[in-house]
Amino acid sequence: MTQLKEVLSVMHKEGMIAYMKEQPGEYEEAVKLAITDEQPYSWRAAWLLWSCMEENDPRLKKHTAKFIKALDGKKDGHQREIIKILMKMELTERQESLLFDKCVSLWEQTALSPSIRYTAFHFIRKIAAKYPELKKEISALFQQHFISPLSPGAKNGILRMLREDGFFRDNAE
Repeated sequence: MTQLKEVLSVMHKEGMIAYMKEQPGEYEEAVKLAITDEQPYSWRAAWLLWSCMEENDPRLKKHTAKFIKALDGKKDGHQREIIKILMKMELTERQESLLFDKCVSLWEQTALSPSIRYTAFHFIRKIAAKYPELKKEISALFQQHFISPLSPGAKNGILRMLREDGFFRDNAE
């Protein structure tokens, strides 16, 4: 077991963050773990990276395509952490498009946990704000059959954001 895996196994958040600050050489191993499926370390590594990273972190810039590709086949908690990382990065238009498509697919899977669907919604919302011409195209994603399976907290948060963004459809409530 590597030192980083040990840290991911036994430390609390503050300790993990302190370790990453003290051991900047471990950042690359954390990235490698975060894009693999070596559980329970992979999703924890992604969560730790998100907790430690800066906006548009230069250490992650060269890995954004790998993170997008890594979304496929991961469990929803792991996917959520990867999307959160990518939302803090400046993506190319091509990367935005790929991630947008993946987020729409996750949003449409109503059996997934509310947390991954909520996070996917946040990225969809971010892209719609950047490209307002998408608003009309994606409004169908916010119909009741997509919203009703969410937990009460996620549902209320999403409905509030839909109202704020002018997406609200009468049949979504």
